[in-house]
Amino acid sequence: MSKKFIRLPDVKSKTGLSRSSIYLRMSNGEFPQSISLGGRAVGWLESDINEWLDQCIAISKK
Repeated sequence: MSKKFIRLPDVKSKTGLSRSSIYLRMSNGEFPQSISLGGRAVGWLESDINEWLDQCIAISKK
């Protein structure tokens, strides 16, 4: 399985969340943690974001 990093604009687009909401949820342990890509660059594993979205969908359908 290949690993693909996505950057903040793509995370915002996929989730519909704002930057501040993403970082707030990360600090509360409610969102996947970003991964340092060196320097000031961070990214998220696309698979982590997709899994989080699947969990949100499953919770909303209960």
